[in-house]
Amino acid sequence: MKTNPPLTLYGTTIEAGEHALININVARLPSRTQIDTPVYVFRAVEKGSTLLLLAGMHGNETNGIEIVRQLIAKQLLFPKRGTVIAIPLLNVYGFLNFSRDVPDGKDINRSFPGSAEGSLASRLAHVVSKEILPHIDLGVDFHTGGGQINNYSQIRCMLGVGRNEEYARAFAPPFIIDAKVREKSFREHAQSLGKPILVYEGGESMRLNRAPVKEGMRGTLRLMRHLGMIDEEGIKKMKKAETAPPSIVLAKTRWLRAKISGVFRAFVDSGIFVEKGRFIGSITDPFGEMHYDIPAPESGYIVAINHQPVVTQGDALFHIGNPAL
Repeated sequence: MKTNPPLTLYGTTIEAGEHALININVARLPSRTQIDTPVYVFRAVEKGSTLLLLAGMHGNETNGIEIVRQLIAKQLLFPKRGTVIAIPLLNVYGFLNFSRDVPDGKDINRSFPGSAEGSLASRLAHVVSKEILPHIDLGVDFHTGGGQINNYSQIRCMLGVGRNEEYARAFAPPFIIDAKVREKSFREHAQSLGKPILVYEGGESMRLNRAPVKEGMRGTLRLMRHLGMIDEEGIKKMKKAETAPPSIVLAKTRWLRAKISGVFRAFVDSGIFVEKGRFIGSITDPFGEMHYDIPAPESGYIVAINHQPVVTQGDALFHIGNPAL
């Protein structure tokens, strides 16, 4: 058995078999209140993979925060081999202000690799880049649909890069989407360093959705089992985590947008397959004089639905995905 070597994180050394909470100071409020980002570290005695679980990069995406919180609270992150680094809430500012961004309006996930002397978003990105990324082998970045968009549980990654597809299939979400990286995103920067990152999307911002929270937790345990970090006894600690139906791989997706403004109603649920031409929603005016049925432009799976009842021309309504050929 190879013993885990010591891990030094933000000036704190965690030995094999130890667990620690490290508070990384990122800034302070105008009131002088210090803002810390708590980082939980769970280390096995035996050497193995180092897995990062990161949530709350966007402060209003509460489902991801809840996934990591529950995994910690239920004591499901104690590995038999390797190390888990868990950050339930990176963007404390956004969380307190019900916002995706930090107070200067910038998006942390468009600020990597960041700078110690840059904007607040850039400084937060810099902390993750310098203090966390060098120590991990791979990670899961937990997100939630933006605005009123309700995402069906999915993993996004570039399937043709490294072992991304292997890890995505091990997570076993309902959908795996072949998604390009975005410029200056956490995933792009990590990938440039050879650190694969799976992006998990599930549910709706500012709303706790039970199903995607449970799916995210189960998927994490399945990934840990695949990495050899836990055994069958460990995965049995969570109901329905042991097995999952094979994921549906979506080679391409597209947004169906509103052709007119009005009151929007969806006739279908996320996750289902629809045939081309099926009416999947409608837009009406508030006065009962206008009614427009929305046909599916092509056959595919409903990946996400906008739950905003009042929409403007051009708004995203349905995210539709086509399986890989």
